[in-house]
This record gives sequence, C-alpha cells and structure tokens, in this order.
Amino acid sequence: MSLIEIKDITKDYGKTRALDNISFTIEPNKIYGLLGRNGAGKTTLLNLLTNKLFPTSGDITIDGETVFENDKALGKVFYMMERNLYPETLRVKEVFKWTREYYPSFDIEYAGKLADSFGLPTNKRIKSLSTGYSSIFKVIVALASNAEIILLDEPVLGLDANHREQLYKEIITNYSEKPKTIIISTHLIEEVAELLEEVIIIDNGRLVKKEPAEQLLAAAYTVSGEASKVDKYIEDRKFTGEQVMGKFKSVVVLEEARHKDEALANELNLEFSMVELQKLFISLTNS
Repeated sequence: MSLIEIKDITKDYGKTRALDNISFTIEPNKIYGLLGRNGAGKTTLLNLLTNKLFPTSGDITIDGETVFENDKALGKVFYMMERNLYPETLRVKEVFKWTREYYPSFDIEYAGKLADSFGLPTNKRIKSLSTGYSSIFKVIVALASNAEIILLDEPVLGLDANHREQLYKEIITNYSEKPKTIIISTHLIEEVAELLEEVIIIDNGRLVKKEPAEQLLAAAYTVSGEASKVDKYIEDRKFTGEQVMGKFKSVVVLEEARHKDEALANELNLEFSMVELQKLFISLTNS
C-alpha cells in the first residue's frame, strides 16, 4: 500500500530551521512533484524519509510504521540522490548485480534494456561516466529496483533535451505498467509538469501547497494588459506574481478561472491566460 505520513516534522541544524512543523500525507501510486527553491528543505525532507537524518521532532511513517531505524519500512523505498554515492571503481553492470542483493525484485534484464536504449555502456566504471550518463545510470537503477516508493532528486541533471524527453517518457511507461509512488524533486518544473498528479510546494521549511496539479492550476489564472487597467481589474481580488514591463503588466489572480470577469476584462481590453505551473510556483514562493 505504501501510505506515507509526515507528522509534525521539524528539523534544525543548530540555529537554522530547515523544516518547520510540516505535516501531510502521500497517498500510494501517484506521481508527485516536490518543489521548492534552493534551501527550501526538499532534500532534508527526502533524507528524513529515508532515515539519513533524524528529525528534531515529529515522525514519518510508511503504512503506519516509523521509518527511523526500521529496515522493513525503508525496504519499500529507493532514493536516487543527486550526489553519486556508488563506489567509483565498480562497473555499471556490477552495480546492477549488487543492487539486487538489497532489492530482491530488481530487474536486471529491464535495467540492461534501458541501458541499451539510452546508450549507456554497462562495462564502464562509475567514475568514468559523464554527469549526464551518471544521472541516466542512477535513474535506471531506481526504476529497475521495483521499489514501492521511488524518490528522484534532480533526475535529469546534465542530460540533453533528447535524453530528458526520453527519460520522462520512460518514467510514465514504468509507472503505467507497474503503479508505484514516485516523488520527483526538480527545478525544471515546466518540463515535468505534465507528469505530475500532485504537487507539494515547500518554502523556507514550511508547507505552502499540497494539491492535485490540475486543481492547483485551476485555482488561478493570469491577467495582463495596460498596468493601470490591470490594477483596476485586481481591486478586491487576491493576486501575486506582479510583472511590469513599461506600461504593460501581468499578475497571477488567485481565484478559480471560472470566476474571472470576462465583461470587465473586455471593457478594459485585458487578456486572460492559463497560469503555468512554474510561474505559479515562482509567484507563490516569492510572496
């Protein structure tokens, strides 16, 4: 089932508070986007979830069992970290072999097929892989692990556009054939937007949003035009993400798109557009 519950988690590093009393639930078999600016607390949360750090307070459970010093709970999770922690002298195919010792469901045949598809030589040593191929290698290991929960931290680091597109398609294929919980932490928000079923936004260690992506995007829209007329439209409306270029202005209006005032916008010669996930993220974390 793999239901993850983050309960009142706080994490301090000395006088710095990385996570501030956050609580939410991650339902099984969905693809999540874990979004936040640098230093927001994303990696700290992933490290807590995999018992690489201990919280200052609070608890994290998987199917009701704490993850802290619990091999049974942690055995359900595969964490692809941004850093490469694999022994650099091992060859790619040797890592495939050893991973099966820790994840008995690891699919070596599938890993080999993915390596061929991405042009990753399995005889190469880890230390000789480029940044892009190191990312490809780590994602292949993660997907082939067949873990119930897969955490991908900056999975496309160093990849060119073609390989990024290929990788996103493979994630969707893998998820469709064997449903699982996938959490993607990335700064390339617009690229992964179509993959995400639910979005978790963290800013300054606090939970800003945790909503289905479709619902989040439907709860806002962009209005743009002459600055003074935009100002008139947004009177008594909640808004964020102001952008001004000369006399032109655009803002993200924080209300459902079905409530936008078409008549007033026509009168003021303003234009509406759907808000993009990346722009909404920037607006919410700049507020």
